Amino acid sequence: MDFKDHVSSIINNIGGSKNVINASHCVTRLRLVLVNESLINKEALEENELVKGTFSVNGQFQVIIGPGLVEKVYNEFVNQTGTEEVSKDEMKKITSEKGNIIQKGVRVLADIFIPILPAIVAAGLLLGLNNLLANSGIFYDKKSLLDVYTGWTGFAEFINVIANTAFTFLPVLIAWSTAKKFGGNPLLGIVLGLLLVHPSLMSAYAYAENPSEVESWSLFGWDIAKIGYQGQVLPVIFATWVLTWSEKRLKSFIPDNLQMLFVAPISLVFAGLLTFGVIGPITMTGSNWITDGILYLFEVSPAFAGGVYGFISGPLVITGMHHIFLGVNLQMAGTLGYVTLWPIGETVTLAQGAAALTMFFILKQNQKLKGVSLTATLSAWLGVTEPAIYGINLRFRYPFIAVMVGSAFGSAYLAAQGVKATSVGVGGVLSFLSVYPEHWSVYFIGMAITFIITVTLTFGFFKSNLFKADKTIEKKTEDKGKKSLELKTLSKNV
Repeated sequence: MDFKDHVSSIINNIGGSKNVINASHCVTRLRLVLVNESLINKEALEENELVKGTFSVNGQFQVIIGPGLVEKVYNEFVNQTGTEEVSKDEMKKITSEKGNIIQKGVRVLADIFIPILPAIVAAGLLLGLNNLLANSGIFYDKKSLLDVYTGWTGFAEFINVIANTAFTFLPVLIAWSTAKKFGGNPLLGIVLGLLLVHPSLMSAYAYAENPSEVESWSLFGWDIAKIGYQGQVLPVIFATWVLTWSEKRLKSFIPDNLQMLFVAPISLVFAGLLTFGVIGPITMTGSNWITDGILYLFEVSPAFAGGVYGFISGPLVITGMHHIFLGVNLQMAGTLGYVTLWPIGETVTLAQGAAALTMFFILKQNQKLKGVSLTATLSAWLGVTEPAIYGINLRFRYPFIAVMVGSAFGSAYLAAQGVKATSVGVGGVLSFLSVYPEHWSVYFIGMAITFIITVTLTFGFFKSNLFKADKTIEKKTEDKGKKSLELKTLSKNV
């Protein structure tokens, strides 16, 4: 089969072109909205040489192709089906009404946090670089690099300023992204975010230390505290929703030629009053309760809390619920200056790659799946776990269970040792750069625990009779691999 034939096979195995409503693609996957997903022949689809795995989530059926190749497959797919081409954002709008209220809420959080994640990760890496330069005992005994090479001090200070910018103005980033998500003017979102961290306000950090010293505005007999919202997440999201809501309502009845004069000022005043007077105090209290509650769990029983979080981290990624904890991590980074959940949960990234690598040696005959497992391993250890999850580990199930257990033990150890990171960082093998250098040795031990347990359990489950159904799947793949090899050999002989 040539390239076009492989794409035709994909179309046939998802129920034909008439079963396709819309199609888009991201960096690695075809994203499809189908009329009826029960018409999909997953087994035949995953035998296709172009396909690395499949899964269905949030009303979309997604076919993992791989970076670079996915765009070529997408173009040929659209050419053969004649389906409507839509962007990834348009696809999200099409499927946004599907699912229950929790799924919809998680999608909203994902759409808000993911666009600002590059800035947060960059800040985390730069903070890690600053730690390398400024912390003693890493390269020299009882001395830092800056102590030895004093000429680098200015550069380190400059790096530190850049790294802290994303967290100093975190509400601005969140307000911009939230306004964009809810269909408002992103520039008004930026203004609202800047308002919430205005230097004339008492910062949230100073208020936490001396709440009695806060000043207030007296508005028609209503005293409103002049408190900033540095490092906050929930107050900013709710405030920006009010801003976009008021902006849309005002535009619905104010004439077009007067909108520039009235919409922005009225929206900002209305959202600002509600935020400082009602929304901010309530949501900031709730946010602090969430943060304090998580910290309390890790203080009472850190190993248990870390183990549970590591155990559920894999399933959370599948459901998309991990985006909720991304918000918690951002809240921690903004208010505490460090994060605990992110480094503790990073064990799952290593474990997904470890399980996929183990399956590379277990899958002896099926060359396609061996190739998928190897590329999925590299992808996972560079921070992208979807190929490993959907292409290999969930497909055979027992590797995924090994991932959950291995992550639980590794995370329990890291939590017990009190590992902290400067912020949310890049996933995979470079994740240690965002961890405080004094925790590096512990972090590497925790990752080693995760790797050993995951690999051992994956091999152990393979050898045992605990997963007979998965053995059947594996036997089928091996038989198909043998059959394919025999046909190729016969073809060459002929």
